[in-house]
Amino acid sequence: MSDSKNKKWFLPQTPEPYWRDSAPLPSFPKLQQNIETDVAIVGGGIVGLTSAYLLSKQGIKVTVIDSGRILNGTTGHTTAKITAQHGLIYDQLINTSGETQARLYYEANSEAMNFIRRLVEEHTIDCDLSTQDAYVYTNDDKYIEKIQNEKQAYDKLGIQGEIVESLPLPIECKLAIVMRNQGQFHPLKYLSTLTTAITESGGQIFEDTTATDIEEGDKPKVLTRDGYTISCKTVIVGSHYPFYDGKGLYFTRLHPDRSYVLAVKTEKDYPGGMYISAEQPTRSLRYASVNGSEPLVLFGGECHKTGQSHHTLDHYKALKDFADQTFGIKEIPYRWSTQDLITLDQIPYVGEITSGSPNILVATGFAKWGMTNGTAAALLLADLILKKENRFYELYTPTRFNAKSTVKSTKTFIKENSDVAVHLVQGKMENTGITPDILKEDEACVVSIKGKRAGAYRDTSGTLHLVDTTCTHMGCEVEWNNGERTWDCPCHGSRFSYSGEVVEGPALKPLKKVEQQQE
Repeated sequence: MSDSKNKKWFLPQTPEPYWRDSAPLPSFPKLQQNIETDVAIVGGGIVGLTSAYLLSKQGIKVTVIDSGRILNGTTGHTTAKITAQHGLIYDQLINTSGETQARLYYEANSEAMNFIRRLVEEHTIDCDLSTQDAYVYTNDDKYIEKIQNEKQAYDKLGIQGEIVESLPLPIECKLAIVMRNQGQFHPLKYLSTLTTAITESGGQIFEDTTATDIEEGDKPKVLTRDGYTISCKTVIVGSHYPFYDGKGLYFTRLHPDRSYVLAVKTEKDYPGGMYISAEQPTRSLRYASVNGSEPLVLFGGECHKTGQSHHTLDHYKALKDFADQTFGIKEIPYRWSTQDLITLDQIPYVGEITSGSPNILVATGFAKWGMTNGTAAALLLADLILKKENRFYELYTPTRFNAKSTVKSTKTFIKENSDVAVHLVQGKMENTGITPDILKEDEACVVSIKGKRAGAYRDTSGTLHLVDTTCTHMGCEVEWNNGERTWDCPCHGSRFSYSGEVVEGPALKPLKKVEQQQE
């Protein structure tokens, strides 16, 4: 173990995922006219691009739009594990949704994993795809029984798995469950190949094009912030958090979670495999190859609800300490964080956005397992549009009703929305009495301007940026995220830059500017 008292490893000043820095991506124009298409897809991540690929190969005219650069959202900030082992989920699914649904969940994710492998082979995609064993481990006595219960769930569902009492890592372990022959890859190298296939099949991709609304009807229209429309037969809302709710009340049925990643050049060799702890704070590990040789170990975890952690840099520091204690640190070239959405029953919402809108489709709530869940979603959405049967329809449909899970889902619904109400009230009552003149360069806090709550950030050149802290989604008060230099909403996960621009929805409008007072 390295002597962390005598060494300093500096975190990168700006968060940047390794994936985006190591894979040149094509750029696409901004939409600047009204257009017509068969399927309009909002969101340029794994759902949007995989759906577009599948449909364009069948002669369907597709148009993909993204509010920023493609693959710069959750897909570009993943740890990119391709696995059907999503923590200790199968015992939970049996208890809440029944054996049939739990088995379907496993099969859907396994089929998605196999689809990725087939596509990589078919297109000879150089995306660092490798087969890895996936482990869930614990050092907490309270989780030993849960791991044993998970093995019993595996047996009931016909899942191949093993209980082991040690890991091939310099990490203590009281018990673990392993699922063999899972996978990992470089997600952007994989998906950038799909963009080529999409455009070669006649599909269109537009970046810096923000969707703001949908006009429903037999031929729905996607409306953009710049005033243009995309007329189509079907819309896929694949924008991570649905930008369009369609009276589906998704903001009451989802909660956003943030987690953190350090990419580390380690002193000790990494033996391979993918690992995640059963208990909190989460510790997740896998490796990535730099230039096909030198490994980077990805240390992830430190989950919390968006906007509900006051010192987000502390999460990076905790991961840094863990990396040093286990593998030793040579260098930390990358750090980043990500945000994902979790549904009431842990199963994503994929299908018709509401029962009365069959040509408006949605995919959301992948609970940090988007590589397989997102691929499974795209396969299902393509089948719906092509009028093909898909045996996972009832599993994923957003309008599902499962009597066994209703009580738990209702309790979760009440808990999540009570949490929203608490943060809404607390934020409105806060009056700090602090003025912006206390801020040094690269510092921010909530301040009072003329007796009203405001967010203040002084950048590295000394310029002060003042914004109204009222989230433009539903009026909650945002909090400062010092790890990413953003204002984050604790209610529904909207995120804004220090100058107020939308970084992540569901908010569509920026924070209002606040007039600077004389300093």
